[in-house]
Amino acid sequence: MGLIKTEKFSESQNQIALFAKAFGHPARVAIIQHLFKINACVCGDLVEEIGLAQPTISQHLKELKNLGLIQGTIEGTSVCYCINKDNWTAMKTLLNGFFNNNLDSNTCC
Repeated sequence: MGLIKTEKFSESQNQIALFAKAFGHPARVAIIQHLFKINACVCGDLVEEIGLAQPTISQHLKELKNLGLIQGTIEGTSVCYCINKDNWTAMKTLLNGFFNNNLDSNTCC
């Protein structure tokens, strides 16, 4: 059986691609921005804040949680979400290393 495509790339390359995918949808960007803005856990006002249907918001929250950028705690019948500070910091470190690559003055084009 052939290689899984992700096996051809380094762990950091795969992580960068996953983070890029997470930020590839404006709803996920809006969710992250809202969580930073309120600087607290949010338990259900995301539907009103973002303006999308509950199942759509839930799917985006699932993606962000699976990636580890947010975390959720169960409070009664709802799940409250906030930024996972440790994983956010690790992501920033990885992406800063990637984005700090510089072009030299002798570009080819």
